[in-house]
This record gives sequence, C-alpha cells and structure tokens, in this order.
Amino acid sequence: MTLTQNPGDGRAPCGAGSRTDVSPRTDPYTRSDPFDRPPEHEVAWTDPVTGTRGWLVVHTLVGGLATGGTRMRAGCTRDEVADLARCMATKTAAFGLPVGGAKAGVDLDPRSPGALGVLERFFADLRPWLERSWVTAEDLGVAQSDLDAVFTRLGLDQSFHAAMLRSPNPAATLERVRRGLAARDGDGLPLGDVIGGYGVAQACLAAATALGSGPARATVAIQGVGTMGGGAAWYLHEAGVRVTAIADAAGTLFHPRGLDIPALLAARDHYGEIDRAAVPADVEVLPRDAVLAAPVDLLVPAAVSYALRAESVADIAARAVVEAANSPTTPAAEERLAVRGIPVVPDFVANAGAAAWAWWLLQDQVGTDPQDSFSRLRTEMQGKVAFMLDAWHTGNLLPRRSAWGFAAANLEALAGREITIP
Repeated sequence: MTLTQNPGDGRAPCGAGSRTDVSPRTDPYTRSDPFDRPPEHEVAWTDPVTGTRGWLVVHTLVGGLATGGTRMRAGCTRDEVADLARCMATKTAAFGLPVGGAKAGVDLDPRSPGALGVLERFFADLRPWLERSWVTAEDLGVAQSDLDAVFTRLGLDQSFHAAMLRSPNPAATLERVRRGLAARDGDGLPLGDVIGGYGVAQACLAAATALGSGPARATVAIQGVGTMGGGAAWYLHEAGVRVTAIADAAGTLFHPRGLDIPALLAARDHYGEIDRAAVPADVEVLPRDAVLAAPVDLLVPAAVSYALRAESVADIAARAVVEAANSPTTPAAEERLAVRGIPVVPDFVANAGAAAWAWWLLQDQVGTDPQDSFSRLRTEMQGKVAFMLDAWHTGNLLPRRSAWGFAAANLEALAGREITIP
C-alpha cells in the first residue's frame, strides 16, 4: 500500500468547469469550480491475495474529518474516485456540514466470489484512516449491511467510527445514531435507505414549481431504479407526480399516463432490475437509452456517471435535468443543454440528502421521528433548488455556478473550526 500526498491532476469532470455562453450576462460568472484542486491525501491499494486495485481519495478535511462512500465496480479507476471525492467535498460544503469530502473505490465486480473478502482486506489496510479521519457509507456495489458486517469483524463498531471518537461519550452517541438509523418511514422502510431518494424527489418538486408545472401536472423520467432512483420514484409518486418513464439495465418502461411505481419497485431484484413478467401489457418496453428522450418536464439520471453525454443532448425533450447519480452529466453536455435553455440541478445538491441527514443525525440535530428528518431536508433542498433556478431564470446563471458560490462560502466559514460530536 502506498501513500501519496497532493498528487498531480488527471481528474475526470465533476461538473461544468468550463464557460458556457448562454448569454452575455454570464460574463461575470466565468470563474471555474472552486473545488477543482488536487486532493489533500490519496491512498493507492493493491490486494495481496487477488491483485485487485483500490483507492481512497481524501479531497478535503474539515476539522480533521472527511466523509464519503465506498463503491465497488469492475472498471473503477483512480480518476473516478478522485472526481467523486471532489464532488463529495462540494456536497458537504453546499449543505454547510462540518466535515470534508472523500471517496473510496475498488475495481471489482461486486458479484464476484470473494468480493466481501477483498472489501474486508481493503478496510483492514485503511484502518488508520477509518479510526481517525474517514467516515464512510454504502455506495454503488456496496450495501450498508455489508459494510456493517465488515466493520464488526474489524472491531470498529460501524462506519461512523471516526466521528464517534469526537464525542465525549462515544457509546451513548453510537446508541443514539443506531436508533436514528433504525428509524422507519410511514411505509415501514428504513430511513437510511430512502432519505437520499426523498431528497432527490424534493429537488424535483422544487424544479417543477420553478418551471410552473407543479406536482399535479409535472412528468418525470428516471434513469436507474436503485436506491436513489427508486427512492425518488417512490416519493414523487406519493406526491402525485406522474413518473412516465423509468429505465434499468434491461431497458426503458414507458406509459404516458404514468407508471404504477409501487408495483414496479416491488418487482426489482437485488441489483435494481425489474422483473419484466411483472410489467403490465399496456406499458411500452423500449431500449435502455430511450429514457433520455422521454417527453417529460424533468429528466433524472440516477444510474451511472457520465451517462448524459454531448451526443445525446439533441434527443433530450425534458425542460430540466435533476442529477441523482454522481457526475451523470459531462461538462460538454451541460453546456449544450444550457444553450438549449435546459438547466441542470447539480448532483452535489440534488443527491446530498443521505449525506446531510447522516451528519445531522451525528450532530443530534434530528432524532428518530422520520418527519423531523423529512421536514428539515425538504426545507433545505427546496430552498437551495429554488435559489439556483431563480438565478438561472433572472440572470442566466448556471445552477452549478450559483451552487458553487454558496458551497464555497460555507466552506470558508468552516475553516479552522474544531469538530465535535454531541
């Protein structure tokens, strides 16, 4: 295992880092992403048993702490992890959370035999970071239950371990956090599994209001029905929004009057794919990428990074894009969308609900009543999205740029702050 401080560049794009000439009025806002700088720390790892590669990238430490999930997928790269760490740092700053951003990734198919053993060896070698500075959670290919099992075997209680040590009573804090994590919403679903999707749904509702549609008239297409996309679909359906198109790895399902979201979500397997035998006969089954061209108000990319590329922009019929996946829109695609008058609500705001909620839970700012958590996230998410889209409509300022502005201001306000956990 090797440690490199402040490596060179080589990052994949996280957002629209280059200028877009939507209007001459964008001229005062041509500064680049304030978080586009080399990470503070990086660990490159090779599994001594299988040769599998993995990385931890700590983009920013705030008060000595950083947070960010661990993913596992075949083809994962250092640049991908570094990009996601930068996005995580932007995300925590956007919500004013007193913690920096990090990410870890393992280049392995999570369905491979022995994948959990690889994950356990990865965390064992990264134990010094997990003990002192890095709080992690589930991500693509890694379930929270798997993380918890590995952490238990390593004797680290659970993945919030580094933050717990900042508490004057770690045992009491751990018990309080466990109660919060065990809380369930009104449908009996674990709050930790659905809060991220709820946040995306609130971003969509705010965007629909800004577009003048409102929940009763808005239509949505969602690419990906895993934890984030499925959760967003569920809460949008509950809010009376018509989700007319959803896509999984097998294709796109479309119905102009709206899909039966609860039934389709119930037909998902462990990997987020819907059993086609459960799809009603009047639902159109289309190619996977057809979801991008669905005639809707809002397009929600909630699958893989970089799914929305420049060459697909001409097909997009949505009036706005709300990013639920990490880095789903390339900078070139975002520029072309802007020229067409289609704003993009950036991932580091729209999909930040789970990260924000976890930190509010750690800080004892929300408790076990799900309505407290939903209310706070709804207020903060809708306020931020309304602010961004107002700046877009009144001053042609890209939503990503206005979000960079308040994220950078929050991070500056946190500089030098000592982080404590109640």
